[in-house]
Amino acid sequence: MPIPSTLEPFFQCLLKNDIKIYRKKATILQINVGFLCNQVCRHCHLNAGPNRTEVMNYETAEAVIAYAKRCYFEVIDITGGAPEMNPNINMLIEKLAPLTSKLIFRSNLTALNDGKKDELIHLLKYHHTAIVASFPSLNDSQTDSQRGHNVFQKSIETLRKLNEIGYGQANTGLELSLVSNPSGAFLPPSQEKTGKRFHDLLKQKQGIVFNDFFSFANVPLGRFRNWLIESENYEDYMRTLASSFNPEAVQGLMCRTLVSISWDGYLYDCDFNQAENIYIGGRKVHVSEMQGCPEEGTAIAVGNHCYTCTAGSGFT
Repeated sequence: MPIPSTLEPFFQCLLKNDIKIYRKKATILQINVGFLCNQVCRHCHLNAGPNRTEVMNYETAEAVIAYAKRCYFEVIDITGGAPEMNPNINMLIEKLAPLTSKLIFRSNLTALNDGKKDELIHLLKYHHTAIVASFPSLNDSQTDSQRGHNVFQKSIETLRKLNEIGYGQANTGLELSLVSNPSGAFLPPSQEKTGKRFHDLLKQKQGIVFNDFFSFANVPLGRFRNWLIESENYEDYMRTLASSFNPEAVQGLMCRTLVSISWDGYLYDCDFNQAENIYIGGRKVHVSEMQGCPEEGTAIAVGNHCYTCTAGSGFT
């Protein structure tokens, strides 16, 4: 993708600010189990959807589990696509849960409640798996515009079902967090203020409760980048991200403590680098080849999409 003529490349921005991004101790293992998804979201950086065939198979899942045994991670984070649609997802949860202090499952909510996932929901509860759910807006038409027809109502139904079994409720230990992304080519508003609004209105109007709230800027990759280009917003959005660069946000970047594994078992510094095929350390390495965690102090590969994670308060 051509760099907007007025945009300073991210690596030059780091040099100008005398910043180097190196790895700290790896504490988080993020596993992308595939790009298959029941939704076609406009902001998706992976172009996930119902026609994608990239799905983690059983052999790769076993290799990932073996790696988690070799190298202890405080947090293991399962994502997609819609991880619910991976045929090996139950096995992954059962075998990964005993290997970490915290297991996270990322859901778009509609894939978790299609009438066939009761066993999966029971499994998530049994292993006290934290659920991080995409819920972009309190407005039904805005949500449906970004994610698809009737997604808002289906998401509300799923949240109620999760509340009924204890998720988001006090003193259950069953964490339920919501994630919101802007619907257009702009940065998100204050996370604290937006989170309070989500808490208050979901409780008042829907009787729904949850624990934490996160609001992240959309990464200009995949389907969202295509939309930016088609709507002639790409250059302005990139300049907005770059002009919001915050050197202090670099210290808390998730890539510094994270190992990202793709559906086919290769390693990346983060899920966004995975979308751009920028391998960890600039070298294509399969999880079966890794004997331990990446070494502390090694450099992290960067690209212009990294402006997203360093804009404002950052993407941690």
